Amino acid sequence: MARVALDGLTKTFPNGTVALADVHLDVADAEIMVLVGPSGCGKSTLLRVVAGLEAPSAGTIRIDDRVVNDDPPQVRNVAMVFQDYALYPHLTVRGNLEFPLRMRGLARAAIAERVERTAALLDLGPLLERLPRQLSGGQRQRVAMGRALVREPSVFLLDEPLSNLDAKLRGQVRGEIEELQRRTRTTMLYVTHDQVEAMTLGHRLAVLDRGRLRQVGTPRHVYERPADTFVASFLGSPPMNLFSATVTVEADGGALVLGERCVPLARLPEPVRGAASRGPLTIGVRPETLRLASPGDAQSLAATIRHVEHLGHETLVHLRVGEVELTARADGMRTWTRDTPVGVVFDAAELYFFDAAGAALAAPSRTTT
Repeated sequence: MARVALDGLTKTFPNGTVALADVHLDVADAEIMVLVGPSGCGKSTLLRVVAGLEAPSAGTIRIDDRVVNDDPPQVRNVAMVFQDYALYPHLTVRGNLEFPLRMRGLARAAIAERVERTAALLDLGPLLERLPRQLSGGQRQRVAMGRALVREPSVFLLDEPLSNLDAKLRGQVRGEIEELQRRTRTTMLYVTHDQVEAMTLGHRLAVLDRGRLRQVGTPRHVYERPADTFVASFLGSPPMNLFSATVTVEADGGALVLGERCVPLARLPEPVRGAASRGPLTIGVRPETLRLASPGDAQSLAATIRHVEHLGHETLVHLRVGEVELTARADGMRTWTRDTPVGVVFDAAELYFFDAAGAALAAPSRTTT
């Protein structure tokens, strides 16, 4: 087991592309740290630098308080699982599991013992004599994880390991990874663009954007307390509604102005009051907190349905309120149709406020961990 600490990690490629910019990140022993962000944000580069496959341009990498910047990959005691299973097609499952141990010169008895233990851990025992082409996608991914795990690494690096699997298999293997980590207590850095994986697997999330670390926290904290509009718009499916609006400030509260209508705000935190006096703010509202009502409802703002997505367990309704586009989420299959007038009700207690630069000013009052 190991702790990983990145201090000022920077990676600039020869063509001038900055893949990582002054990243500071501590990963605790036995923690699953999930790295999330859009394509090209630096997630995979960070894993490759930790693994020793890429050299950092600046900063230090520590594994268990030992600086490993100059250590080659084979002595860092880290194991990496890629999106591509990268199994040796001419070797059986047993041969694939044995290969990294043979390369390290372990005795035959030690190799056999480790392979049998790893195979039992991943339920690969009945498959040991099969070739990769005789396995399903989920079985191949388990073999790829087993080939990394058999080395008994201090740190497990996973780069979108489930992206080649269908939805049902992703859910199954995701559960297997979680159970595997619980039993082995291996420190994991896990890269994904899948929000379900991020929210369900991660003990903490690290959100990256163009090589910069935007926020680190538990899944619940990052979802409920996004540090800025980038994090707010990235985490959540569908994402948070964000729009520019004027907030009027009064002695006992204020109001959110949307066209010719206002949403009363009973309480305005001091950072919001100060920023509102300098110009429009960015307002955020999660789709699940919007409520649709009958047209003309006294509590609602007039809206028009632009598009409806029926997903079975829920319905996503895309609306226009004046010049503002919003998405609302409702449980079950609803009968709303395109171009239908409706009312939309804002819960003022569920609004997020961001300043002109996108930094968070205030969020709904909840207890997060």
